[in-house]
Amino acid sequence: MEKTVLFAFRGDPLCFIHVLLNALDLKERGLEGLIVLEGESVKLVGPMSESGHFLYALYQKAKEAGLIYGACKACATKLEALGPIEDEGIPLVGEMANHPAMGTFIEKGYKIITF
Repeated sequence: MEKTVLFAFRGDPLCFIHVLLNALDLKERGLEGLIVLEGESVKLVGPMSESGHFLYALYQKAKEAGLIYGACKACATKLEALGPIEDEGIPLVGEMANHPAMGTFIEKGYKIITF
């Protein structure tokens, strides 16, 4: 099975919608797709978790499908986004100086796409 991890760096919700859509599309096609929140994207968790946000439904669908692998521990800390990430039960990842390591995924055969 093809395996892809989508590393989202941008905090722009109009960019992040494509991360969510593509991860969900991969799952629907029977392919593995995971999402890693990096950089400014960690700040999107709080707003997306509110029912009035335009990404709420897609975010919930991706979260319930287990597509959100985790969020960068260093970025979440620096950008003061730890609270919403922890409230949402998203794991904090930081095996590379408190940042997610792409090498971890490469060693497991994942293709990496960055947004």
